[in-house]
Amino acid sequence: MDRPSRYEEHRFLGDKRVQVVYDMDEITDEAVIDRVNELAATSFGLTFGPDTLAEARNRGYRPA
Repeated sequence: MDRPSRYEEHRFLGDKRVQVVYDMDEITDEAVIDRVNELAATSFGLTFGPDTLAEARNRGYRPA
């Protein structure tokens, strides 16, 4: 998937509403791609520093 321009420097994108994290390099399902693009257009998206799955889990997010 092409990363949304707002998050093109990040691999992991979290959804603050349900505390799940998406790995934008591994998404292939069109429905999930649409969900991530909608999320990127809202204020509910969250990135992590460092940009790792371990950091997302450390903040309480679980993989989608």
